[in-house]
Amino acid sequence: MRRRDFIKAIAGSVAAWPVAARAQQPEQMRRIGVLINRAADNPEGQTRLAVFQQALQQLGWNDGRNVRIDIRWGADDVDRSRGYAQELVALAPDIILAGGTVSVAAVQQASRSVPIVFAVVADPVGSGFVDSLARPGGNVTGFMTFEFSLGGKLLELLKEIAPGVKRAAVLRDAANPGGIGGFGAIQAVAPSLGVEVSAINVRDAGEIERAVAAFASSANGGLIVTGDALATVHGDLIVTLAARHKLPAVYGGRFAVTGGGLVSLGPDFIDEYRLAAGYVDRILKGAKPADLPVQAPTKYELVVNLKTAKALGLTIPGTVLSRADEVIE
Repeated sequence: MRRRDFIKAIAGSVAAWPVAARAQQPEQMRRIGVLINRAADNPEGQTRLAVFQQALQQLGWNDGRNVRIDIRWGADDVDRSRGYAQELVALAPDIILAGGTVSVAAVQQASRSVPIVFAVVADPVGSGFVDSLARPGGNVTGFMTFEFSLGGKLLELLKEIAPGVKRAAVLRDAANPGGIGGFGAIQAVAPSLGVEVSAINVRDAGEIERAVAAFASSANGGLIVTGDALATVHGDLIVTLAARHKLPAVYGGRFAVTGGGLVSLGPDFIDEYRLAAGYVDRILKGAKPADLPVQAPTKYELVVNLKTAKALGLTIPGTVLSRADEVIE
């Protein structure tokens, strides 16, 4: 080879080195923190996490390859959630997914700079997480569970499936703005339906058992179980108590009815975690939470458990069955 050709060949090889080196470098590892307001062994929580991870993978984020996901389970316990939020922030994540109001409050308290995407939050404006739904501002955005008008629809549904109901106890978390707003919506429609409503706070299992037993001691009662986190944490107990005391009950989440509850009307909570993965993807690629509007559900699911209706001696009207998205027999 002539000297001039040899020099040109070497120069070409050297020029290619940076390109080859870049091609062989591993992808940048991003870090996602996850704080979910369920216990680690809660099936609903596990399903939500699995849907989130699957959606991320479909968007090109593979745990262990280009992203690391650190998961904590808050069990809707304020102190535990605060501790886990601080742990996650200390890991210097690129973004945190927070499931539920308690989780978002804990993470936002721990950091006002780490981007936060939330799912299954009832009232993000009333809770102080965002400035408005259209323009969240700050470092938080996500997906809310329902508008307060749903509370009135839950009472209407209870009256439709059990026309004899004259009293309704609303199980809600009094510390959650969503629980307060939802109860207000139920109170607003109650007079037109001829129903007297009262609240049962769901702070702990013992309180729920005592309150439901006291309520059931009088006739013509029914339950409305809101979709907030504490009602969900104690969901199995509430379903058991409704069956024990022969109380027709309407729930704010499908998982209660698949677990033996009578009927539910609410958003697809699991799908919110799939949608949340889309916002996480956009933020990891450069979008800012302040520029991504908070989204409300566009569809609500009506689920009916005919086996439970039979045990309660109820006949579900055809008008309800015809609207149902799912009927469990």
